[in-house]
Amino acid sequence: MTDTDTIVKEIPGSEYDWMSKNYSDTGKLFIYLALSFGLTFLWFFLTIPKGKTWDSMGIAMQSFVSLGMLFPFISHIIMRWITKEGFAMTGKDSLMLGIDLKQGKWKYYILALLLPLIYTELGNVFTLLFDRSVYDPSYYESLGIDKKTLLLFPLNAVVTGLIGSFAALGEEGGWRGYMMPKLLKIFKAHGRIPALIIGGIIWGLWHAPLTCIGHNFGTEYFGFPYFGIVKMCVCCTLMGILLTFVTAKTHSIWPAAFLHAVNNASPSVLNGYINPDKANTNMWMSGTLLSLFLTVLIVLTIWKREDKMLGKTI
Repeated sequence: MTDTDTIVKEIPGSEYDWMSKNYSDTGKLFIYLALSFGLTFLWFFLTIPKGKTWDSMGIAMQSFVSLGMLFPFISHIIMRWITKEGFAMTGKDSLMLGIDLKQGKWKYYILALLLPLIYTELGNVFTLLFDRSVYDPSYYESLGIDKKTLLLFPLNAVVTGLIGSFAALGEEGGWRGYMMPKLLKIFKAHGRIPALIIGGIIWGLWHAPLTCIGHNFGTEYFGFPYFGIVKMCVCCTLMGILLTFVTAKTHSIWPAAFLHAVNNASPSVLNGYINPDKANTNMWMSGTLLSLFLTVLIVLTIWKREDKMLGKTI
């Protein structure tokens, strides 16, 4: 053994054994995040037109820029090649790409499809209660939508979510498929809450380039874009808890992809009666966040109760 080998092995918390290429979970996580952020931010830098906001790009350019959402999963694949973790579709430390509906797992797939409908519509109810001025009974007409079509929006969101889940897989295949398993292992002794919070903040910061051009909350709000980045971290933390929950219960990233896709499809009827031009942005976010927060509390309570029944550490 050389002096270099001795020094490396004696370094407290050494993340990487350069001779055996034995990466720790912390080392894998840092390399993965460097890949995900580096590739995604480079893509956004190269594709987002200078001086353009999200709304001023046009649908074609928006779709092109959105390809950056695939890099979390691409980075996951690259990491497995670097660290030789293998490419198993199912099982422990796998890609979690299998679908298993046995042993009651099917109910979490249903939950993933329906949960966004519940918290989105409840959030709109809170919005209307907080600020009655946003109610506009004819707003949907200004969007070129008839009432019958509006009533079908929840169903459309579910169908669109199922089809669009392949796009959401670009994110979920990375964040829930690789980042969260590593964080949960690293913080195992401290419980899952720190891992869920840190994972949510990381995910929110990853959205920063898009938040800065108005993708998530527009550009006309107090503290733009910094307040928007903070709000995105909060939203991603809450959403991340739900996405991690359905992933953990099914050992598959597909329910998370379904939930993510249905959420992005705006599964709401009340959206057609809420005029955002009349809304206080912060108040609108309060209704959405409150609904999401309450949903997360219920899910965490169920998760904790199930853990106790199984004798697991919370």
